[in-house]
Amino acid sequence: MAWLQLRNISFSYGGANILEDISLQITPGERIGLMGRNGAGKSTLMKLIHGELKPDAGEIERGPNLRIARLAQEVPAGEEHTVFDEVADGLGDQGRLVARIHALTQLLQHGESAEQHAELDRLQHTVDSETGWKIQHQIETVIERMGLNPEARFESLSSGMKRRVLLARALAGNPEVLLLDEPTNHLDVESISWLEDFLLRESITLVFITHDRMFLQRLATRIVEVERARLFDWTCDYKTFLARKTAALEAEAQQEALFDKKLAEEEVWIRKGIKARNVRNQGRVRALEKLREERRARKTQTGNVNLTLQTAERSGNLVIDAKGINHDFGGRPILRDVNTTIFRGDKVGILGPNGAGKTTLLRILLGELTPDSGTIRIGTNLQVAYFDQLRAVLDESKSAIENVTEGGDSVTINGQPRHIVGYLQDFLFSGERARSLVRYLSGGERNRLLLAKLFTKPSNILVLDEPTNDLDAETLELLEELLMEYPGTLLIVSHDRAFLNNVVTSTLVFEGDGQVKDYAGGYDDWVRQKQAVEAQVQATAVKSEPARSKPEKAKKLSFKDQRELETLPQLIEKLETEQADLHQKMADPAFYQQAGAEIAKLTNDLEVIHQRLQTAYARWEELES
Repeated sequence: MAWLQLRNISFSYGGANILEDISLQITPGERIGLMGRNGAGKSTLMKLIHGELKPDAGEIERGPNLRIARLAQEVPAGEEHTVFDEVADGLGDQGRLVARIHALTQLLQHGESAEQHAELDRLQHTVDSETGWKIQHQIETVIERMGLNPEARFESLSSGMKRRVLLARALAGNPEVLLLDEPTNHLDVESISWLEDFLLRESITLVFITHDRMFLQRLATRIVEVERARLFDWTCDYKTFLARKTAALEAEAQQEALFDKKLAEEEVWIRKGIKARNVRNQGRVRALEKLREERRARKTQTGNVNLTLQTAERSGNLVIDAKGINHDFGGRPILRDVNTTIFRGDKVGILGPNGAGKTTLLRILLGELTPDSGTIRIGTNLQVAYFDQLRAVLDESKSAIENVTEGGDSVTINGQPRHIVGYLQDFLFSGERARSLVRYLSGGERNRLLLAKLFTKPSNILVLDEPTNDLDAETLELLEELLMEYPGTLLIVSHDRAFLNNVVTSTLVFEGDGQVKDYAGGYDDWVRQKQAVEAQVQATAVKSEPARSKPEKAKKLSFKDQRELETLPQLIEKLETEQADLHQKMADPAFYQQAGAEIAKLTNDLEVIHQRLQTAYARWEELES
């Protein structure tokens, strides 16, 4: 049974329809990934589901007392309040009252105040004691689940921690449907992995928008694509969706080619004139009019961004040589004994937690900041182009055109002048959007504008600081192809695991206490190498243990532990068999033709079996040793 149903919905902001006669139903347990180009209407659809917007036509039917929560894309700067206050705000007026009671209770623990005592007494009489206790317990439970400090000041938190608090706020009301708009933006890799695990554990019904393809692959049990004001529903995971969409686009292109051929033949026939006026051929004339009408109504697919990089004269073979770099910030060690050598053509990813010092490392490597100690040798003939994650180089008071040209109406690309409007059309800006002030552009449009500005400058070293935020999947793939073919040197700060896998040839990873280590390959290569090193360290420690001390006498297992050890192999075998059966079912293309709820259930079952297997393996190893 559907929890929520959209029937024949149309919506516009005063111009052409963003969504036209669409229908959608959401059933319990589904995890729906919303996909589509920037500006296609994904966030608009989410706001319609949430009830923030009302449709121009059609109806939205929600289950009785259905609880829906939405985590917006924007992270607020924050006001003067605590994490407890922010989470409580998700429960409305009652939550805010309980938050004030909580704050007054905290204050009175540190000193007496007649006014505060009076306010506390008044508020405690306002809220029913049992209701107040339940609400407080609800708030404290979700804060604990999210690993948050209730008394921390919200405005002092990093963007990643603020997003975690906002998720706690959305979860405080125990929503049955959770809407997430770009939940991984501004999160580091560790936080993204935590969020994935958390959402899988909670088994909550999700509708989410993300540019993170690995996040999408791990979570989505169904893909809903917003394109050309319509919805295309794919009951499958992300990888299967890509294969099916490619086949569907090829079939659509063939059908349109046949249609256009027939229309062209009929247009030639009508121009002959005399035969068309024959009464017996009036049906054919009417059929031609219908063909013309269908062609006018056809909405063509949105074009792709046309990316072209300008390359400068080649740099020297050595680009950057850093030895023994140390740097502190505010008394905190950021970099400790960092060594790296970068040659022409290297594509280097920089990976680490938020606030670790990635941008500081970039500035030192480029010679913009002098380290506290160590040496930096910069190669010859470097021409640097820099993509700033904060988009600080964009002037919000100027139009998109003015930001790129800085005066004039043309740009020079690879020695050839181009009119600025035509150039920006390559980045999917219409003439109207190209003349809009930057402050009115979406996050995706700003990123594309920054790329357009960046690519007007010849370079042989390209520095990209979080370039993937807000970009749609198609633009991301084109950017990846462009960067892979770029003959110069790349330095890329990114938390997009798929992007790093596809582009970089080596990775500099922040590993705590200012340590930065160099690994070959992308994100997955780093994970494998790190696991191998950790396993080797553990094996070495085990081998060296007898040399340091006498081996401890093996502890005799209790009867209960002995029985558990005897039954664990059978349990593991049973779980492995169930896991293999589920993998076989999900490998069958017919699996994704089932109802969404059934797919979601089996996907959750697979995740639960995986967790139980890991626990069983660990327990078996523990008892065996």
